Amino acid sequence: MAERGRLHPVITELRRLLPAEAVITGEEALRPYECDGLPAYRELPRVAVLPENAEQVRAVMRLCHRLQVPVVTRGAGTGLSGGALPHREGVLLGLARLDRILEIDPLARTARVEPGVRNLAISEAAAPHGLYYAPDPSSQIACTIGGNIAENSGGVHCLKYGLTVHNVLEAKVVLADGEQVTLGSAALDAPGLDLLALLNGSEGMLGVVVEARVRLLPRPERAQVALAAFDDVVRAADAVGAIIAAGIIPAGLEMMDGLAIRAAEAFCQAGYPVEAAAILLCELDGTNEEVSEHILRVREILREAGATEVRTARDEAERLRFWAGRKSAFPAVGRISPDYYCMDGTVPRRRLGEVLTGIARLSERYGLPVANVFHAGDGNLHPLILYDANRPGDLEKAEAMGAEILELSVAVGGTITGEHGVGHEKIRQMCVQFEPVELEQFLRLRRAFDPREQLNPGKAVPRPRRCSEYRALGGDLLVPPGSRGAES
Repeated sequence: MAERGRLHPVITELRRLLPAEAVITGEEALRPYECDGLPAYRELPRVAVLPENAEQVRAVMRLCHRLQVPVVTRGAGTGLSGGALPHREGVLLGLARLDRILEIDPLARTARVEPGVRNLAISEAAAPHGLYYAPDPSSQIACTIGGNIAENSGGVHCLKYGLTVHNVLEAKVVLADGEQVTLGSAALDAPGLDLLALLNGSEGMLGVVVEARVRLLPRPERAQVALAAFDDVVRAADAVGAIIAAGIIPAGLEMMDGLAIRAAEAFCQAGYPVEAAAILLCELDGTNEEVSEHILRVREILREAGATEVRTARDEAERLRFWAGRKSAFPAVGRISPDYYCMDGTVPRRRLGEVLTGIARLSERYGLPVANVFHAGDGNLHPLILYDANRPGDLEKAEAMGAEILELSVAVGGTITGEHGVGHEKIRQMCVQFEPVELEQFLRLRRAFDPREQLNPGKAVPRPRRCSEYRALGGDLLVPPGSRGAES
């Protein structure tokens, strides 16, 4: 297979720095790297590289800095906002081979890992010590810690135990010029500005994580799940606020609507009531005494909120089945529709019912079904818009509907993303949520780390002038057809 385009000097230099098999240039070989988990946006990089250690990462970054070549970092490619969409003139830096668990410290309750370590692998390695890593995205079997840090990933247990930012203690980061710095520390606190928190959710624009120290938690004495069925989606949404208002913080509080319930049940036989309009999964954990007390109170709250059925997992196997259905919801929906477009917005809990009603209206107006699956406890919505990419205009309709959902989230006091990031997908909606002066401050902060903006260019933070250009396209910020390439 011929090289993609002319032989760029960066390719020649990369072949001197890395083993031959670590430098990928053939068009066919580059195809697996053309997109992340949002395949509507695709672009081939000029070259992809797969370093095996931090020193090789530093060498690649020094070279790209010297030649002023853009760099996009990629983990497992499970991201859902086009954050790992390659730059056509740049280097795609894949970190999948940096996959070692360097240390499990059961006394300090920490793990030291490379960025390519899978999320679930940390809990598996810590299990013999009675410990686990709390953030658990639905893609945890495949997604990597480096990607989790880039997107500040959450999961079904983030309500009680926090997002990635709350569970990473320290990170070693290679900057755009190849210099390596350490942010945070192994201690409970570190001196100076909290740059580690800034790194989490920075979407690959500040540096490349080559090592992280994460917090491990002891397995709770007991965990129990209550499943509540509702005949009305709004009642289910209102029940979420009632549980939190009672002073109970569940380990997980998830919601699925009727379409998602039926898809998940057909996919993995989780035991869901398929006739329900919505279900809530509420997990309580802790000591035997507190779980017993809280589960009774939660059951009472759910009945008062209008639940038609409240069921408690009888044993650990049933608890795991309940969660398997929730975590399998995305692939389950993929079986009932040729394509789906997964959105990610966050709204105040008290406005959940209102926003779900608004999504239903948009679904009817656009003629596209929606399956709602989301982290109800913290208001993080994941509407799955069903469409058929082979039907002309369907993808454009799905994108336009998704944009309206995000703008609705902002209108009720929410935000355009909860854990999937802005990436390439939501960059226009950044212009809805933030004023030009705020966007300029974001860009100044970015340039403090990467003055040339070589890392993941064109993503996450639009230049204020681009917001004016987007509006000039037609009076709104919706994605115009045919504009799926990476921005310059």
